[in-house]
Amino acid sequence: MVAVRRAIAPLLLAGALLLTGCSDDAPAAPAPGPSTPSAPVTSSPSPSSTSVAPPATPTTSATPAAGKVVVLDPGHNGGNAAHPAEINRPVPAGRGQTKPCNTTGTSTDAGYPEHAFTFDVAQRVGKSLSDKGIRVVYTRQNDSGVGPCVDRRAAIGNEADADAVVSIHADGSTTAGANGFHVAYSSPPLNAAQGEPSTKLAQVVRDTMRTSGFSTSNYIGGNGLSARSDLAGLNLSTRPAVLVECGNMRNAAEAARMTSADGRQQYASAIAAAIEAYLAS
Repeated sequence: MVAVRRAIAPLLLAGALLLTGCSDDAPAAPAPGPSTPSAPVTSSPSPSSTSVAPPATPTTSATPAAGKVVVLDPGHNGGNAAHPAEINRPVPAGRGQTKPCNTTGTSTDAGYPEHAFTFDVAQRVGKSLSDKGIRVVYTRQNDSGVGPCVDRRAAIGNEADADAVVSIHADGSTTAGANGFHVAYSSPPLNAAQGEPSTKLAQVVRDTMRTSGFSTSNYIGGNGLSARSDLAGLNLSTRPAVLVECGNMRNAAEAARMTSADGRQQYASAIAAAIEAYLAS
């Protein structure tokens, strides 16, 4: 009997050493995320329990697009109209062209300006993306300044090494019945980023806005897309870039939507969802 006990003792000791070594081989803890309350620890487990409960699956708020960089370019600026000499000076526009530094933009018939609409929508889009861990860079920080010029707006996206650049605008067509949004992209492409990456971004934005309840333009482009060779911000971009004309501010129904906070949130939610979908693809 003593001999049996002596034979068992080394086995028990080896088993104890194996159990102790498991803690060193445990997988590394997941990256810090939102804290989740731990389950309460009990000092006296059930006597009938002989198995170890599996670890809880870690949760995280990170999205597939977290860590990406997006440049948002709200069209025009609130101080442009008061500085005509500055915004009218010619700047490079790509393809050997020059264009005025910037313009004043359009407005609704009631006077709600495009620059205010685009800045508000861009801020809403940016907040949604930032909340998902996406780094957001704006081409302008307020709605009371001048510019920046269109070539500088393109440079901001290039310098940020942006994964996507989205310029936000609204149209001012006086054509009777003109309504709907369209997404412009540079064509023919001048570099690789203006090829498949930009056309894909344009298609994702178009598709997402359409499924969000917005109608495609009935007066410009085709099926919600518009290939352009004259837009400096797109021509000078070396990153995937598009310009979204959210609708026609001279159309009564679309003007009402753009003027309301709820309407601007609808535009912003659709654009943000489109950007997230593109970044995650």
